[in-house]
Amino acid sequence: MAQERTGVATFKGNPITLIGPELKAGDPAPDFVISKNLLEEASLSDFNGKIKLISVVPSLDTGVCDAQTRRFNSEAAELGDEVVILTVSMDLPFAQARWCGASGIERVTTLSDHKAASFGEAYGVLIKEFRLDMRSIFVVDKNDRLAYVEYLGEMTDHPDYESAVSAVKALL
Repeated sequence: MAQERTGVATFKGNPITLIGPELKAGDPAPDFVISKNLLEEASLSDFNGKIKLISVVPSLDTGVCDAQTRRFNSEAAELGDEVVILTVSMDLPFAQARWCGASGIERVTTLSDHKAASFGEAYGVLIKEFRLDMRSIFVVDKNDRLAYVEYLGEMTDHPDYESAVSAVKALL
């Protein structure tokens, strides 16, 4: 049974339970199996040799998640080819593709955790009450070690975009 963490996060002020461990900078990045689309899966090893900025959102169809994904899409241009930006949500791959097309998002790779919540459990962001992944940011270096971790305490807050981008730039 996966670890449950209480008292660490809220949704609109109401306590929620996160499933999985609390990771810290310096920890090895856990592997995961996640959907690229309906038929293809991805894992951490698919991005070997890249610096990975993993932006986790509950659903692309909400205001803060939309803004977060757009922000990292715009930051991607100046980060270069050594960096991949992954947006993880529980949205179905169809919904992710539709949202990206409608929003002009081309520099972010969307990945769906909907099948097994493998990412959510491995990174400690699966919300027990909603079966969504909690808003968070992970920067993983080329050797698959966590260089930066931000777990948000309130689901509706924005992450610290500047610190996440600075963590990526420090690895370049």
